[in-house]
Amino acid sequence: MKIIDDLAGAIYDVLSSVLWGLSYLAAGAIIVSVPLYLVSFLFEWLY
Repeated sequence: MKIIDDLAGAIYDVLSSVLWGLSYLAAGAIIVSVPLYLVSFLFEWLY
């Protein structure tokens, strides 16, 4: 049963790191894209 426990722990670690990476990617995209969209909207409104 130790092998199954180790395998489950390894799968959990991989999925956890993938989820953390995707959440950081989504947060970064939101933090960067929202101000860029607002700036482009402002420039479009000005010109």
